[in-house]
Amino acid sequence: MFIDTRRVEQGSVVESTVCIIGGGVAGITLAMELDKQGIDVVLLESGGFAPDDGTRDLYRGEDVGEWRYNFADGCRSRFLGGSSNCWGGWCRPLDPWDFEKRHWVAHSGWPFGLNEMLPYYDRTHALLKLGPNNFDPDFWERSIGRPDVRRMPLASGKVRDTISQFSPPARFGKLYRETLKNSQRIRVYLYANATNIDTDRPAQNVTRIQVATLTGKNIDVKAKHYILATGGIENARLLLASNKVQPSGLGNGNDLVGRFFMDHPRLLTGNIKFTRDWSRNKLSDVKYHYMNSAVAAHGTHIAHQFALTPETLEKEEILNARVWFNSIFPGEGSEGALALFRIKQALLQKDQQDWSLTKDVLTMLANPLDTLGYGYTRLFQPRWMIQGVKFQLIVEPEPDPNSRVMLSPSQKDQLGMNRVRVDWRLTSRVQRTFDRTLAILADDMRRSGVAEVELDPEIEGKKWPSDLEGTWHHMGTTRMHDSPKHGVVDRNCKVHGMSNLYVAGSSVFPTCGANFPTITLAALAFRLSDHLAHEVRTPAADLAMEAA
Repeated sequence: MFIDTRRVEQGSVVESTVCIIGGGVAGITLAMELDKQGIDVVLLESGGFAPDDGTRDLYRGEDVGEWRYNFADGCRSRFLGGSSNCWGGWCRPLDPWDFEKRHWVAHSGWPFGLNEMLPYYDRTHALLKLGPNNFDPDFWERSIGRPDVRRMPLASGKVRDTISQFSPPARFGKLYRETLKNSQRIRVYLYANATNIDTDRPAQNVTRIQVATLTGKNIDVKAKHYILATGGIENARLLLASNKVQPSGLGNGNDLVGRFFMDHPRLLTGNIKFTRDWSRNKLSDVKYHYMNSAVAAHGTHIAHQFALTPETLEKEEILNARVWFNSIFPGEGSEGALALFRIKQALLQKDQQDWSLTKDVLTMLANPLDTLGYGYTRLFQPRWMIQGVKFQLIVEPEPDPNSRVMLSPSQKDQLGMNRVRVDWRLTSRVQRTFDRTLAILADDMRRSGVAEVELDPEIEGKKWPSDLEGTWHHMGTTRMHDSPKHGVVDRNCKVHGMSNLYVAGSSVFPTCGANFPTITLAALAFRLSDHLAHEVRTPAADLAMEAA
């Protein structure tokens, strides 16, 4: 059931067993799973069914990092479906060692390992519309069975092949709208902005959520259990802003809320000249393996990336990374090529701020050579028109307590809430990971006769390149740990020291590997739904006995 909060009576009190704040992948997954368990849910969504400027503005804040970092417009979507509305669809579970304590990576280690997550990863495939739960490169290479989609013969043993699958992508606000609409137990309140989490005086129990609309309407939501699922930045913001009882914010007794903010840094670098046998291989080139029917099997598009083996990572004492190739086409970066790319994104139903089909068509008509050159090369791959190939790689960020989300001391949004201040930092180990990953892969490619490779100068110890960018994977700000001295939530995603407040989404990741977070945060949502269903059904006496 959908309810427009702007039309609810002023001062209303809404009651439910569970209140979920945030209608993105985690929030919608939790709501649907709890519904299956017969548990009634109120889901609070800040926006409506489509983007609007007023709601979008609530995401904006201050960037105070050492390079320009956009964390609002174009990289998050504040309407039903959340960031699935601007998601590229990449999916791959974390590697086993991503969960482990690594002696060379400070603050690494999850409270549990990959085996705990396997059954939940399996459940994500139906939810995200993925193919078989199989990420074996040999399986996909054989299934595709094309001579221009094959793995390279890298023989050093230091580099491994990895596979990612693509969701269509699943736009949760559209894909699951009818499910939410027809549910008898889920009430979705649209245009409902949580502005404060009220607690009792010891701040051990949440008593209500204060909700406001941009039109001035105010209501309260009361429940037995509350789940915060508003994303890696907003989860921290709402905990910090809920400071009426605890001045530093909820769950922040050890000054951890908002710290350890992570995103995957990305660079385009180097120059690759393939031998003739490998110059048109589609498997590892993002220009060809992204949503390309030639790189698909079992009804699923896939992509291939290179990574270093865990033994190599330990020997080098570096972080995880993923590397693929990026062909450079005629017209690359031109207005015509960018317009063509935006139209492709529109066909994938990706939310793009202020996008206009008419404007992009006119842009392409005004730049015919760039548009045709880029489009023709993308489609037919004439070897003579490809102007070069570069490495593209993303690297695991090292957890850093000084990389953080804070409240702006002066800027407030239309609802009167302090805006965010984001200080994204990366350590020298991240720089070394860029350098060593590329050096090892490049050496393997040369020795195997695959390509001639020229690398750019190393970046360790130097200023970051101007073209460094994030991938808008906001993670880590309410990290998970068994001890409240080292984490905001426990292994069941419950805020330490509180009885009925949970956090969902990638903000609970202690580390994040070099994989795309959506499949993992969805798996954690399944895990939390099972735990919460047990909590709802277990009488207080039984809980006391279990604790004893």
